[in-house]
Amino acid sequence: MDSLNSLIDGFGTALTPMNLLWAAIGVLLGTAIGVLPGIGPAMAVALLLPVTYGLDPTGAFIMFAGIYYGAMFGGSTTSILLNTPGESAAVVAAIEGNPMAKAGRGAQALAAAAIGHFAGGMIGTILLVVLAPTVASLAIGIGAPDYFAIMVLAFIAVTSVLGASRIRGVASLLIGLTIGLVGLDQMTGQQRLTFGSLHLADGVDVVIVAVGLFAIGEALWVAAHLRRSTGKPIPVGRPWLGRTDLKRTWKPWLRGPVIGFPFGAIPAGGAEIPTFLSYVTEKRLSKHRDQFGKGAIEGVAGPEAAASASAAGTLVSMLTLGLPTTAVAAVMLAAFQQYGIQPGPLLFEREPELVWGLIASLFVGMVLLLALNLPLAPVWAKLLRIPRPYLYAGILFFAAVGAYAVGGESLDLVILLVIGLIGFGMRRYGLPVLPAVIGVILGPAAEQQLRRAIQISDGSVTGLVNTPFSVTVYAIVVLIVAWPLIGRLIARLRGGRKTAEESRTVSGG
Repeated sequence: MDSLNSLIDGFGTALTPMNLLWAAIGVLLGTAIGVLPGIGPAMAVALLLPVTYGLDPTGAFIMFAGIYYGAMFGGSTTSILLNTPGESAAVVAAIEGNPMAKAGRGAQALAAAAIGHFAGGMIGTILLVVLAPTVASLAIGIGAPDYFAIMVLAFIAVTSVLGASRIRGVASLLIGLTIGLVGLDQMTGQQRLTFGSLHLADGVDVVIVAVGLFAIGEALWVAAHLRRSTGKPIPVGRPWLGRTDLKRTWKPWLRGPVIGFPFGAIPAGGAEIPTFLSYVTEKRLSKHRDQFGKGAIEGVAGPEAAASASAAGTLVSMLTLGLPTTAVAAVMLAAFQQYGIQPGPLLFEREPELVWGLIASLFVGMVLLLALNLPLAPVWAKLLRIPRPYLYAGILFFAAVGAYAVGGESLDLVILLVIGLIGFGMRRYGLPVLPAVIGVILGPAAEQQLRRAIQISDGSVTGLVNTPFSVTVYAIVVLIVAWPLIGRLIARLRGGRKTAEESRTVSGG
């Protein structure tokens, strides 16, 4: 009942004319930016982060939430129309959505995606309302060793799940941790990696890191591989679903959130894994398996609902634990820090108007997203006609303006370019960007919790494992690290048994 009363108060905040305007602007901007190829929610939020400096925190985060959900839908639009996922969570939408579009059913695919996002977002946000206060109340009892263990889990999980190999994931994380070290040591006041520059004594602003790695790195990468020909958009028409389509999609819309929400809430979960799991689930349960790979509408509806619900799950970890599980959450955490607000167990007590206004705005944003995107689908197709040189020139311009606005120092532009070149190099050698961003955000906090835990235990390393919670988390870490080795061992044992059985059969024959 407390949560329900708080949510009603949140609607009072979210439904004020000004906050409704920010929600609408966020949804519109997020969808427009998400529709453009190669620009995902993380880059959208990072690019628009400096724009919100003058806003009050509640209005700013309502706008960010709209950008987040809008960009996720926009990413699936490019997947369906051009087979170009706007972001990683939209990769699965291309598998069935693009064949549907080529068959002249792009309107139905976009409608299934839009309603899937609406259903997933609504169910996920309801779970957020129910679970977030409970998680926050439990998190109050978490100490320094427990927080450090959670951050180690986040580091290990993010390097294990993303990228072509674990080594590349670890390399990306180390880049982020190194950037996070720049500045003054929080405990001793000594300068680290500042090269004698007083400007770097405050550290590298997370906004500059995010914009550099995502926007500048992506723009340089596209410029290096630019082709003069651009993809032609596919006509969309009026998006609506027939009775047969609704019969095939309503169950996937309900199953997707059940898969997506838990993965969004765990460290390094994100939307990539649950969308693939949802696709596999729908393929197994469908009565039209022969259509998969050729344009099965279930393969769009389920994964899109899972992706939207995982976004709500992401907010549970970020708001209650201050733990970003995705790149967007990492950028939003930077935005909280920009306003001097620290997400964590006490956030619900200290900033109830902000938190519940934000959660209520998610419901409002979902309705706005559905109302805007169903009729505007043909417009998004026309946006794709913008030549890529103009598109990425615009991105570079806004990124530079945003970075300069952070501190008003020309050195920030040099740092932005250097980090952009690092981002370009990471893409060149297949290093995932997310571990680096997680490293920059969580690195200093992890160092502080580590040193605090060791100080409490009088310098003993056992202070890191002196609680049941931390021991449990480290057990999960060991399982994640050892799982590939266990898998190989099981495969060898099975292979040995098969070889033995085959030899017996041959000798018996």
